[in-house]
Amino acid sequence: MKGPKYQQVYRALAGDIRAGRFKRGDRLPSEAELVRLFGASRITVGRAVKDLQQAGLVERRAGSGTYVKLPAETAGHSFGLLIPDLGETEIFEPICQGMMASPLARQHALVWGSIPGAGGSKEERAWDLCRQYIDRRVAGVFFAPLELTPEKDTVNLRIARALDEARIPVVLLDRTVVPYPDRGHHDLVGIDNRRAGYVVTDHLLRAGARRVAFVGVDNAAATVDAREAGYREALHARHAPMDDALARRLDPADPRAVRELMDSARPDAMVCANDRTAARLMRTLLDLGVEIPRGMRLAGIDDVEYASLLPVPLTTLRQPTHQIGAAALAAMLDRVSGADLPTRDILLHGSLVVRKSCGASA
Repeated sequence: MKGPKYQQVYRALAGDIRAGRFKRGDRLPSEAELVRLFGASRITVGRAVKDLQQAGLVERRAGSGTYVKLPAETAGHSFGLLIPDLGETEIFEPICQGMMASPLARQHALVWGSIPGAGGSKEERAWDLCRQYIDRRVAGVFFAPLELTPEKDTVNLRIARALDEARIPVVLLDRTVVPYPDRGHHDLVGIDNRRAGYVVTDHLLRAGARRVAFVGVDNAAATVDAREAGYREALHARHAPMDDALARRLDPADPRAVRELMDSARPDAMVCANDRTAARLMRTLLDLGVEIPRGMRLAGIDDVEYASLLPVPLTTLRQPTHQIGAAALAAMLDRVSGADLPTRDILLHGSLVVRKSCGASA
């Protein structure tokens, strides 16, 4: 067997359990006996047994020993959460809550990886988490690929390939590993982003807007490209101006960039790629003396918790985050069971939430 010694011990014992050499309720050899059997240190054996316990294969009874808990076919699984933008993209926490609330989650565990010291760049931390999950032999990984960094595509592909080589199933959350039109071969669970961009843009046009801009940030995920595509499709359907100057990638907190957009493109409404962009843009517009919605109609996508608490409550498209989490868990269990399924896009529909920022009544 290859790999660190503790992994060799783990695989040997897990194989014995799955093969029925140790049956449910059987007591495993003591750690001292395992040390002699494998010629390993007590620390190595202890880590292997701890991993068996984490995988749901054994349980430790104080003062008695370690016992086989469940046969392999009914044992629960541990799934890793690899979400580098967890603190920056607000939809991921409620998606994870949706996974844990699903009835399918009762016998399984979600693993929130930790990096000692939490140092290094976001890219380095994501790679370290990937390696940690491979070392722990999790049953699958829920991966929300990196965004907002120039190296995102390279790092995302490196992570996906490493998990593939380790034969760990991957379910993507919200976004693909590779940019459009490439797709990759992992299941994806999220919303129909093209439809989201269309619905929000169409709403602003129906509310009276004539020149609608689209605002996103540089190095965003492929979801933003899809939302912009939906925005352009809605303009075309409504015979509205499709001036390329209206679609921008800029820093929404930069007053000079925002003022230049307003002076050169003369929009009367703005679709933001997400609520985070909308919140920052709203603050900049208000600081520039622009009234919302009288001077500028504004809308976002996601409906994060603070959307209704902004200085002007934000019109947005709500992501069904809990349902996305439940659907992602179901997709993962399909993959773990070995189902021979084609690559799937599981796209849920969001719902428009009308508030003051768009200038239309609810």
